[in-house]
Amino acid sequence: MSQHPSLRSASASSAKRNVLKRFERVDVLKKHGQWKEGDRVTGLRKTKPE
Repeated sequence: MSQHPSLRSASASSAKRNVLKRFERVDVLKKHGQWKEGDRVTGLRKTKPE
């Protein structure tokens, strides 16, 4: 009998996420020089995970 996907180990669920949290998006924008201290954190431009 096979194991249900929801019961797999935690290591299998650590797949790369394609949606970033706000602080992660700010970090990516800082690296690219597109965000500086004091800018708004709402309405950030789209970024791709690295």
